[in-house]
Amino acid sequence: MARPENAMQVFSLLDKSNCRKCGEKTCLAFAGAVFQGRRSINECPTIDRQEAEKYLPDSDKLSRPAREEPDELFEQLKQEAAAIDLQAAARRIGGVYDGNLLTIKILGKNFSIDREANLISDIHMIPWVTVPFLTYLLKCRGTPLTGEWLSMRELSDGKERYPLFQKRCEEVMQRIGDVYTELFDDMVHLFQGREVESPFDSDISVVLPVLPLVPLLICYWKDDEGMGSSLNVFFDRSLDENLDSETAFTIGAGLTQMFENLALRHGYAVNTS
Repeated sequence: MARPENAMQVFSLLDKSNCRKCGEKTCLAFAGAVFQGRRSINECPTIDRQEAEKYLPDSDKLSRPAREEPDELFEQLKQEAAAIDLQAAARRIGGVYDGNLLTIKILGKNFSIDREANLISDIHMIPWVTVPFLTYLLKCRGTPLTGEWLSMRELSDGKERYPLFQKRCEEVMQRIGDVYTELFDDMVHLFQGREVESPFDSDISVVLPVLPLVPLLICYWKDDEGMGSSLNVFFDRSLDENLDSETAFTIGAGLTQMFENLALRHGYAVNTS
């Protein structure tokens, strides 16, 4: 992997549209985050993949899921969503249908789709939210939650994704929790999460309602007598019926990015190297 010499070298590869689809306010801010090691260059949805390849770690090159580009996938999912019965889908996925809109809660916020597959929400329309929403709408079988929590590597097809999930999600969340001690309290208050009694003897356990039938459990173990802290993310066993491990990966990485931005707004710089 070649390391960029400065942020402007990364910036020169971007389309400079400031589209915000990566979650940063400007392309320059994203370039700075890539140079600092806080973001991966392939998180830009419009970058030329061949140009980006030389700045990707070998582990990312080998482990990236083979899938369509975000815009192409989004349009494909929208076309499929426009053809389904929203009233029937609402009953299946835990939503509400009012005659025109199907609405569900994502992290406690309303997220809706109409009969022409137009999306309406106060949540930013970024790929890690929109693609999982549409995938959930189309794939969810309505299987009830089991209360049994599985790691990414225990999900169907999740084992091959786990090393990268651990690197991009769990390890980064752990560092954020180490330096930003209010993180878990903010999860509860900002994202409609709830603290639960830990099934894994962790010091802190928070369940986030990402989608009605796709909760996410974050367990954090504090540093104990020099043994070091740790953090793991778990999904309900029903996820294999209501979503898929690839989309679960997208959700985990997106939440991690959101938590990192939250920490940065509070003045904490998180070392993700």
